[in-house]
Amino acid sequence: MHHTLEKHYVNRVGWLRAAVLGANDGLLSTTSIVIGVAAADPSRHSILLAAIAGTIAGAMSMAAGEYVSVSSQSDTEKADLEREKRELEAMPEVELHELAKIYERRGVSGTTALQVAKELTAHNALEAHAKDELGINEITVAKPLQAAVASFLSFLSGAALPMILAIFAPESEMVYYQYGFSIVFLMILGAISAKTGGSNIGIAMARICFWGTVAMLVTAIVGHVFGVNLD
Repeated sequence: MHHTLEKHYVNRVGWLRAAVLGANDGLLSTTSIVIGVAAADPSRHSILLAAIAGTIAGAMSMAAGEYVSVSSQSDTEKADLEREKRELEAMPEVELHELAKIYERRGVSGTTALQVAKELTAHNALEAHAKDELGINEITVAKPLQAAVASFLSFLSGAALPMILAIFAPESEMVYYQYGFSIVFLMILGAISAKTGGSNIGIAMARICFWGTVAMLVTAIVGHVFGVNLD
């Protein structure tokens, strides 16, 4: 009987999270800024300036924030691995039984667990402890530069839509154009991320539309109130 390979999504978690977060943030934050400015001062110059400033600042902020965050995770992982390496050198027997206990807690018998621990230790002790004790493996390992680049590029791709609309949409109807197109693209992004990650598409689309509407509505109100007060 032919057995098809199972489809798993966990190996996509790292880059998917950064890419989807960056694109969503690029689209939503830039659109919100443009809507807020347009509600206060619907002139093309002001709207374009806000879109450009929001895009550049947002992309750099996303990249820097992602790099720092993932670097901190990477530093923690390296410190844990270094400590584990020292413990394996100082007390190998204790570490061996510690590994065996992990397999026992998963339902393996004591004898089998110890045998598995011995064989994995002989093959690569540090790798065995990294995976089964610390939860670190080649799929989940932190990659700061990859995450930063993904966030930067995805933010720019998301911000492209409000930027284009800021250039071509009618000034008097800028808020409506920005909101309408952004909601549609947020739904598409939500569907793509859900499909790629193997989660429920309807829930993802509804969630992103709701919070996107809230964000843009709040900035529109703030822009309108400040615009009226400044006049």
